[in-house]
Amino acid sequence: MHSAPTSVRNVRTARSRFGLAILCAMPLTLGGCSVFGPIPQERGSLIEKSDYSQLVPGTSTRNDAIDLLGSPTAHATFDDNKWIYVSMTTVPTPLSFPTVRKQQVVVLAFDNGGVLRQIDTLHKKNGYDVGMVGEKTPTPGTKINVLQQLLGNVGRYNPMSNMGSTFGGSQGPLGGSQGTGNGGTGNSLP
Repeated sequence: MHSAPTSVRNVRTARSRFGLAILCAMPLTLGGCSVFGPIPQERGSLIEKSDYSQLVPGTSTRNDAIDLLGSPTAHATFDDNKWIYVSMTTVPTPLSFPTVRKQQVVVLAFDNGGVLRQIDTLHKKNGYDVGMVGEKTPTPGTKINVLQQLLGNVGRYNPMSNMGSTFGGSQGPLGGSQGTGNGGTGNSLP
C-alpha cells in the first residue's frame, strides 16, 4: 500500500484543523443573531380578549370577573368599583430599563351593587411618555442666613456635659429630661 506523501497529509491535517476551528467559532459568531436574543417576559395579569369578551355589561358581576380573569392588578385610587388589569410583554435591554413591546390595560367599572357597567381597553399606543425632570425640589429649612449661622450655636455649648456630672446636664437648655444645672430639677426656689 502506498501512503500519502507527507505534504498531502499536512494539507489534510491543516484543512481538518481549520474546519474544526470554524465549527468551534460558529456559536460565537451566531451569538449576535436574533435566535440567541433576549427572551420576552410576560408581566401582570395575562388576559386575552377572549377572556374579557365573555363579560357582559349589565349582567356580569364581580364574581364573574374574578372567575374569568382572576384578581385585578389594582383598584382605582378613589373608586373601589373600578378594577384594573394590566398585562405587558417586556424585553430586557442591556444597561437600561426593559423595553415594552406589548401592553394592554382592561378597566372594569362596576356599580355599587357589584354589576358590571363598562369595559374599557387601553393599549400601548394610548399611553403617554412621562419624562423625568432633572430639577431638585427645594426642602424648607436647609438654607440658613448669616444671622442664623452666627447665633445658631448659642446655648448649645455646655462644658459640663462630658464630665458625667448630673449638674451639668447633657442636652442643653431645651433638650430632654435633664435641665441645666440643679441636678435636673429645674430652677425652682427652696
